[in-house]
Order: sequence, then C-alpha cells, then structure tokens
Amino acid sequence: MDYIALSIPLFFLLMGAELAWSWWSGRKVYRFNDFIANLGCGIGSQVVGAFTKTLIFAAYLYVWDHWRLFTVGNGALAWVGAFLLVDLLYYWFHRASHEVNAFWAAHVVHHQSEEYNLSVALRQSWFQGLISWWFYLPMAWLGFHPLTIVTVGAFNTLYQFWIHTKAIGKLGPLEWVLNTPSHHRVHHGSDPKYIDRNHAGTLIIWDKLFGTFQEEEEEPVYGITKPLASWDPVTANFRTWAELGALAKQARHWGDKVRVFLKPPGWRPAELGGFQGPVQRDRASYHKWDTRAAAGVNGYVAFQFVVAVAVTSFFLFRQGDLGVGRSWAMAGWIIWTVMDLGVLLEGKRWGWWLELARLASLMVLAGMAGDLFPGNTRMAITTALAGVSLVWCLLLLGRHGRAGILSSGGR
Repeated sequence: MDYIALSIPLFFLLMGAELAWSWWSGRKVYRFNDFIANLGCGIGSQVVGAFTKTLIFAAYLYVWDHWRLFTVGNGALAWVGAFLLVDLLYYWFHRASHEVNAFWAAHVVHHQSEEYNLSVALRQSWFQGLISWWFYLPMAWLGFHPLTIVTVGAFNTLYQFWIHTKAIGKLGPLEWVLNTPSHHRVHHGSDPKYIDRNHAGTLIIWDKLFGTFQEEEEEPVYGITKPLASWDPVTANFRTWAELGALAKQARHWGDKVRVFLKPPGWRPAELGGFQGPVQRDRASYHKWDTRAAAGVNGYVAFQFVVAVAVTSFFLFRQGDLGVGRSWAMAGWIIWTVMDLGVLLEGKRWGWWLELARLASLMVLAGMAGDLFPGNTRMAITTALAGVSLVWCLLLLGRHGRAGILSSGGR
C-alpha cells in the first residue's frame, strides 16, 4: 500500500490551512510559481518511484529470503525496533546526502526553494530513492520483513511533512527529543552556521548524539547557496549533475575526476581553485529569485496543473492495469507537463509551442487508455479539456507569446 499517494488529499488540506494562516497572520509564505515548481518536483518523484519501488522491494525480499541472520517477529517490540533503526539509518543517509557530492546531486532538489512551507516537503528529487534504499538494506539482512521496512519508512517520511512550516514556533520539551519545525527550518537554511545541520527524520536525538545539532536562532535564509533560478522540475533535477560532470571534465587528473563525485559540495581540485565554502548572504540586500507572469498565464498554468494532478492520480492508482507501454507513455506525458508549466512561468516563448504539442498528445494518451474508462466518457472529457486548453493556449500565445512575463529577477 502506498501511504504517500493515499495521503495526497491530506497534504492539500493542510497546505490550504497553512495558506489561510498566512492570510490571517499577514505573512506571505507562498508564491504561486514556487508552489507549482515544488509540486511539479513531487509529482515527478512519485512517477519515477512508481517504476522503482517494485525493484527495491524485490531487493529487500531477496536479502530477507536468502541472507537474513535472524527472523524478527511482528510484535510491538519489533515495530519499535524497526522505527528506531529506520530513523537512525535515515539520519546517516540524510547526512551522507549533504556530505557526498553524488548524493547531494540527488538530494539538492529538496533544498532549492527559497520559501519554507508545506509544499516544500513535497519538493522531492526524482533520483533520491535510487540511493536511499541501500541504507536500509541491512535491516532485511538482520531479519526485518521488507513490508515492515517500507511501512515504517513511509511513516517516517509522512512525519516530516508537517515540520516544513513557519506557522509553528518552538514546542517546549518536545524540542529535546523530536524533530520539529524549528529544528528543520535550520536544516533548510543556507547560512553557513545552519548548513549541514539537523539531519534527523523523526528524532532529533541523533543530531545531538553525533554532533550535527544546531538550535534555531535568527530565521534562516532558505534555499541553496547558488539559487536554481528556474521553475522547471527537469532543470531542478539535472542541473547539479550537469555541473558535477562539467567540473569532472575540467579536472586534469583521473583521481580528481572521481573525487568530484565523492567529496563534499564546494570541493574543487586545487588547480580549479580548491574548496569554495558557503558565504553568509547580506540579509539587507538579498532578494529571492522571482518571475511575475501575467494573470492569464497563471490562470492557465493553474488549470493545467489540476489536470496534471488528476492524470498523475490515475497513473499511480491504475498503473497495474496500464501495462508497460502505456505506463511509460503516461509517465512521459506527466513529466512533460510539469516541465512545460515551469517554462511558461519563466516566460519562455518556446514553451508555448511545446505546450501546443503537449495538448495534442493528450488526445493520443486518452486513446491509449481508452479501455480503462466506461463508454465514451474518457473521450468526451478529454476532448473538452483539450479543446478548452487549446483555445486558451492559442489566445495566450497571441497575447503573451513574445512577452509572457511582466518582470523577472530578484525582488
């Protein structure tokens, strides 16, 4: 059972509550473009995970079947032990994701937003799952059943959703033991004293035990030291890999080419300047990267995003009925969608031509999945969506194709 996918309605309900708190308190914690980019990354993560979770579970099951040292039961103590072990291994995976460049490239997506709200919790890398599962594999070797591992792991992830908020201050004695919004705000800070601190999942005791704890003092400057400056989830997931590849190509020695991927973020060979540590930003002059699209563009993107969420939900819950070919086609279309919505929010004219092609492909996609809908329902709905979207897109292309953006840059 995919507890993360089943929790999607709750995620949106809590984000709505946070948005209401933002309006009531007068604190602006959401930006539309950032929100769409965050959820676009999350959608892509779920889509990629749909293809990898079965293989990962099979690996756990193989180790448990053939190599386990013990057989851990299903009692209360076993679940408590599984919780503590998952949380400890998550700490080390998370810490490694900040201290090894190759792991950081797969994790950095979660830290790219310059905002801090519940949508940031859903901003997940598309490749992190391919790295994290190795850290939990010893649990299967020790005798914990794979179902126990993935279930406890899912609830460990779900716990971390609520701590991505500014709406909750410090929580008294709970701060001594649990990972809280205050502790996790530190983790998302780009200030030098906050970087690589508070890696905990559920229990903050691991950071205190292993020397990576930092108390929240002044509010952090959120994001990464070099802002992404893009709303495109594809760019978000591949840019750091491209930068590491380019750096490795520049390195003269083969050893340095390998070290580029194994050393901490900021490491460079001596001939390329050596280690470049983070620098404290001037809070008085710092501005978040931003773009402001026309209201019509934002409305169009919002409508298409709702359609994308609906298609993604159908994909996640009916993937077993789609088969391999249709699964890949639908997954590709979803990734195409979240990428193009980000591009449109950046005001790039070529995004509109890409959008026309994407809308045309929607009819093809619906035809491929026709047997999963009763009667002519799917074609009627899809034709209406595609028709409305196509007319809307053409109107916006004529009006904003050359200047779909009102302003850009820091503000």
